[in-house]
Amino acid sequence: MGLSPRLDLRQSQSLVMTPQLQQAIKLLQMSNLDLTTYVEQELERNPLLERDERADFDSLPERQEVRADAESSVIIDRGAGEGTDGPSPLDQDYNTDRDESGAGDMVGPTSGDGGGFDELGLAVGAWGGGGGGSSDFSDDMRGLEETLSRPVSLRDHLSGQMAVDLTDPAELLIGGHLLGLLDPCGYLTATVEDVATTLGAPEPQVEAVLARLQRFDPPGVFARTLKECLALQLADLNRLDPAMQALLDNLDLLARRDIAALQKACEVDAEDLREMIAEVRALDPKPALRFEGEPIQSVVPDVVMRPNPEGGWVVELNADTLPRVLVNRRYLARVRPAAKGDKAVQAFLGESLQTANWLVKALDQRATTILKVAGEIVRQQDAFLEHGIQHLRPLILRDVAGVIGMHESTVSRVTSNKYISTPRGLFELKYFFTQAINSSAGGEAHSAEAVRARIKALIDAEPPRKVLSDDRIVTILREEGVDIARRTVAKYREGMRIPSSVQRRREKMALAGEG
Repeated sequence: MGLSPRLDLRQSQSLVMTPQLQQAIKLLQMSNLDLTTYVEQELERNPLLERDERADFDSLPERQEVRADAESSVIIDRGAGEGTDGPSPLDQDYNTDRDESGAGDMVGPTSGDGGGFDELGLAVGAWGGGGGGSSDFSDDMRGLEETLSRPVSLRDHLSGQMAVDLTDPAELLIGGHLLGLLDPCGYLTATVEDVATTLGAPEPQVEAVLARLQRFDPPGVFARTLKECLALQLADLNRLDPAMQALLDNLDLLARRDIAALQKACEVDAEDLREMIAEVRALDPKPALRFEGEPIQSVVPDVVMRPNPEGGWVVELNADTLPRVLVNRRYLARVRPAAKGDKAVQAFLGESLQTANWLVKALDQRATTILKVAGEIVRQQDAFLEHGIQHLRPLILRDVAGVIGMHESTVSRVTSNKYISTPRGLFELKYFFTQAINSSAGGEAHSAEAVRARIKALIDAEPPRKVLSDDRIVTILREEGVDIARRTVAKYREGMRIPSSVQRRREKMALAGEG
């Protein structure tokens, strides 16, 4: 059998993810903050991509009208009136031209790349956030009092007190070293012996400096243990009496909620012990956190829903979360003839135009996909939105993906780091996806989140003398049609950090003064 080279022609199919498709998938799972950062970077890199600063738009952001009795949620308003039955966003011809003479000047179709700026492109701009204004600072008339100042750090706060309280150079040296050993919560991370060895100072002197530092504001700073931190705060309040000291010496009993043993150790009655425990719980176990760290960023919803006067819900995108971008083709028309002989510049301009057009289309497709998923979630969780947590139904990604005609992975990406504002509060879209618990009567399954809420409600309403055991909770839930095992009740209870029935009975009876 001889071997010889030959040519074969074969045909096959394979899925190839282009770089643009990969980037579109990344845009889909970005939060609104990450998306804003990405667009800002693109605006810096791409000279043909500009922020749309127009303040007047004739079209509204895309929205959906959702009814629970409908087969699926349908887009009913898309700027010029197109619905989901119209062309796909990526099939549209965008011309987001922008004249340099004014942010709102739109030009007609130009020769070469691009087409007319249609209603769909205008709707893309209407989704965006960000304010208008001139590119210079000529109209910036803000006063000095309106500018933000740098927050005072813990180090600066303590250094100012140290400069007043410590005058001896040796004490200042020791104090500065101790200040550098604080952790973010305000606790000292080294022993007095280690500090004395490092600085070559006598231990009594280091101990004396530490005692003076522990009187600084905020109370509890420079403590070495939780017990010492609480003791310093109680001493500052003039409440560190022998009974309170005994309570601090037995924090393990407090953690176990062994009220009877605590009452015996502190030698106080039930009423005094209740007041003491309330005082301890009012203290700050991490006194330095108020100075350290960045300000907490509030969550901005990506989707907003509201009741429809005609019935159902109106679901629409939050216009403040998506950036507006335009392609400046007027600028391209000016610079392209000047660079006609430079192939490198021509290639750069072509790539920049392609990237800018793709970004506008990708933002539109991302917004449409988010709205589709959010609208279907609202439709399927209508009972929860109407009546509360007890009516949250079990839902999985497949339930939503099958209705809107998308893959489960797409729905998963859309629901990550996306929030919706509802009449019942602000929720992450993933919150509405919960496991199912079978019904004991053979009816519709129950949501695990709804069962957790019911367990917590039962425990919150139990009287001190009739604390519900896990077995009793199982019996009550089965009478209500929830087929649940005892170990599942225990798992949900522990997940909500609710103690066992024995600990709850002991604590409630002691706090109620029933011994």
